Amino acid sequence: MITAFFLYAMPLEYWILTLVLAVPGLIASARVKSTFHRFARVGTRAGIRGAEAAQLILQRAGLRDVRVEPHGGFLTDHYDPRTKTLRLSPEVYEGRSISSVAVAAHEAGHALQDATGYAPLRLRSALVPMTSIGSHFWMVAFVLGLFTGMTGLLYVGIALFAGSVLFQLVTLPTEFDASRRAKVELAAAGVVAGGEEAEGVSKVLNAAALTYVAAAITAIVHLLYLLSLASRRD
Repeated sequence: MITAFFLYAMPLEYWILTLVLAVPGLIASARVKSTFHRFARVGTRAGIRGAEAAQLILQRAGLRDVRVEPHGGFLTDHYDPRTKTLRLSPEVYEGRSISSVAVAAHEAGHALQDATGYAPLRLRSALVPMTSIGSHFWMVAFVLGLFTGMTGLLYVGIALFAGSVLFQLVTLPTEFDASRRAKVELAAAGVVAGGEEAEGVSKVLNAAALTYVAAAITAIVHLLYLLSLASRRD
């Protein structure tokens, strides 16, 4: 019901902006998939699976308490700092390609961040509960503010939405650093040779990074628009 109110209450310019901002995200997502599939057909000289590459990186760092396990879905790979678990999608876990070892090493990079107390990762983890609440209730406060004319509610909704924006911003250095660690560790462990293999790893990880950049830009522009709309209603 709130969604229906939101659809009715928000001006047409908001929906036009939303559609326009969806384009970069769709392009970034398509590029990730195409780049992953491209290098999923290219093997490495080491010939090890993604899961083995991740385990090798973890072992080199002395992290024996981190589990590596398969996880359903396509590119659903992630590291859970709460349970010290690195979950890899089937293509990454079993794959022996440049794409597989690149993604697996990236997630192992998050485990290295966790072990070294990397500040942005800790902050992102701390923001998860607030972001989850804000993503569900910012719309409620904002819509009520629009209907009642109470600008205070508008700004409450904006404050809740701002939590999501902060999460996106903190995600950027976290993901970039994990990719940097992945490249270094893959080379140091001898999983990836120089030249074409290293270049392929960079292309896979750089394509993935664009999705986070697109998400951050989209969130910032939406926040600025909400602030503009609230100031006009004030």
